[in-house]
Formats: sequence, structure tokens, C-alpha cells
Amino acid sequence: MESRAEKLIVAERYKLLIGCIVPRPIAFVSTLSPDGKCPNLAPFSFFNGVGSDPMMILFCVSNKPDGSEKDTLRNCKPASEGGQGQFVVNASVEPYVRKVAAAAEDSAYGVSEFELVGLATEPSVVVAPPRVKDAPWCFECETMQILRTNPGRPGGGNVVLGRVIHVKVDDALLNERMHVNPDKLRAVGRMGGITYARTRERFELPMGLDALTKELPFKD
Repeated sequence: MESRAEKLIVAERYKLLIGCIVPRPIAFVSTLSPDGKCPNLAPFSFFNGVGSDPMMILFCVSNKPDGSEKDTLRNCKPASEGGQGQFVVNASVEPYVRKVAAAAEDSAYGVSEFELVGLATEPSVVVAPPRVKDAPWCFECETMQILRTNPGRPGGGNVVLGRVIHVKVDDALLNERMHVNPDKLRAVGRMGGITYARTRERFELPMGLDALTKELPFKD
């Protein structure tokens, strides 16, 4: 199949994005309503790091089917745009993966997904939105910029660029060189549709041309 992207309907483009860009890490994002009354929690699998100086991350929030903003975006957009301007990215891991998926429920604005799925909160150190208490790592962030690719349209994306200003990592995950132990982390990622992936089967490759002669644990 080959096609110009504009000739595909929006649903087809979406299926290709989530089916081809795999596996995707999941940002389990907690935010707080601008009035400070209601915490929100939702998973987003268009998520990655941006840079380490300063420490920056991004995640992407699509518009609702009617083109309006999702609760997470309403909450985390800068105060100059009516939001609270902060968010926390919490780990998505095996012990509570069902609750990560359940938090994607399309709830009314003002409903706390923490209560809905049964996850405890704990206060963040620097930002106002709470953290997931059981998360093995959390990044507390301030929103730096939002790039809207198609404001007000269904399927339009919103890239949330955030600066990490406080980090919590379970000491049990780290060695003396700040390397995270993947066996202890037990991270999960998204595939296409409703399929998830665990990160238990791994292999190592050197960087650069030495990778061409490295023996693999499978047939390439």
C-alpha cells in the first residue's frame, strides 16, 4: 500500500500511526483543574523525552471527537491560556496496568480518575497536581509550550512540551551510576489497537558499525 496521507481518512491515518509506531511508552499524566479542586489522570502513548539540558519531555493529546480539548489539556496548558500550567508524568508499569487502561475512560470534566480506578495519590514536591503514590518514578513538570496542529478539529494533535523540575525514582530501581534496572521497573508500552507490550525480552547492541557483526538472539 502506498498513498498520499491526505487521501486517507482520519481514522485510517490514526490506525497507521498506532500500528506502525510501536512499541510506544505510556505517559500516565496527572493534572489538576485550574481552581485546584479536581485531580485528573489519563494515559497518553505519544510520549517521549526531548533533551537533558534542560530536562524536557513531551506528550501529545488529541482533540475530542467534537474538536474540543481533553481534560488533561484544559488543565495543563499555561495559565496565560486558562490552564494550571503544570503536570506530572507517572510510570506505566505491570502492577497497575489495568488501572492505566481504565483511566482512559471518557469521564465528565471534574471526575477524578484516581478515585474512578482506585489509585492513591500523594502530594508532589514542587507542582500542584498530585502524583500516583505507587508509581516507581514520577516527573513533576511545568508546561513550557503547546503546539496545536489543528485547533478545534477532531483528530487534531496538541504537543505538550514540559520542563521536568523535580524527579522521584524508587531507590530500588537505581544502581550507583543512576542506571534504571528494567527487570525491577517492569514497564509496559502500547502497540496497535488495545494491545500492550511488556519489556521483559531484551537484547543488547553496540552503537555504530560494531552492531553489524553482533550476534542476535533471533533470526534477522
